[in-house]
Amino acid sequence: MAISISKKDNLTLYLFTLPGVFLFIFLFLVPAIMAFYYSFTDWNGISSEYNFIGIDNFIKMFTDRRVSYSLKFSLNFTLFFVIITNFVALALAFMLNAKIKAKTFFRGIYFFPAVISLVVVGLIFDQIFFHVLPIIGKSLGIELLSRSPLGNKDLAPIAVFFVKVWREIPVPTILFIAGLQSVPKDLLEAAVIDGAGWFSRFKHVVIPFLIPVISMNIVLTVRSGVMVFDVIKVMTSGGPGYSTSSIGIIIYNMGFYEMKFGFATSISLFLFLIIAVISFAQITILKSKGTGQL
Repeated sequence: MAISISKKDNLTLYLFTLPGVFLFIFLFLVPAIMAFYYSFTDWNGISSEYNFIGIDNFIKMFTDRRVSYSLKFSLNFTLFFVIITNFVALALAFMLNAKIKAKTFFRGIYFFPAVISLVVVGLIFDQIFFHVLPIIGKSLGIELLSRSPLGNKDLAPIAVFFVKVWREIPVPTILFIAGLQSVPKDLLEAAVIDGAGWFSRFKHVVIPFLIPVISMNIVLTVRSGVMVFDVIKVMTSGGPGYSTSSIGIIIYNMGFYEMKFGFATSISLFLFLIIAVISFAQITILKSKGTGQL
């Protein structure tokens, strides 16, 4: 039975959407347009006077060594972050989806990091790396662990990467669990009867149903990896040297320390473009592989 909605009801529904529309316009759309405009200026973020300099900021962006190094760091960080996070999340999802005792308890325990902010996580691990880890290293006679890894330009990126993965892995795992539960059991049972092994069942039955989840997780982890900022800011501030200087750290430093707000804005727009291109490409590729096409 069709339900008719009167014009008065329609107006009421539209009115309920207005707060959300206004928030979107004034907190997202307007700042995005302003950022696009300021990226073509030499505005310092405070002064009412600035000059329109065209694409000079974008040209400078490709010649600045700090920006180049930070972009390289962010892309490498993102590549390993996406691969490791999704593989570990998928493995955890299989374990937590299996018939084990206290399954609900273990799901709650592993999801705990997701409810803690990255700033708090960074502060906690900062203390662990500076005070706890050296004690353990000295007790075990391991020279490499006798000092904080955050003071070593080779170990600091690994330490930051570990903390980031530990904090971000619960959400992809939850999505993978939901995806695994959507796989029809009768198809799996039929594959077993036909003599298909574990890998064959995984490839031809499970993976096709996980394509939408894989696509979503890749988008989320790419965005999280490229935009990594909080944990680095709290733990190393981009140091030692520039060993953990992500593109987000450079944007922050350029805008708020060096007062090059226009230049920082141009970098942030370039970062947005990178995320958009990568996300669009991977969604397009994975979307072409629907259920049953693998």
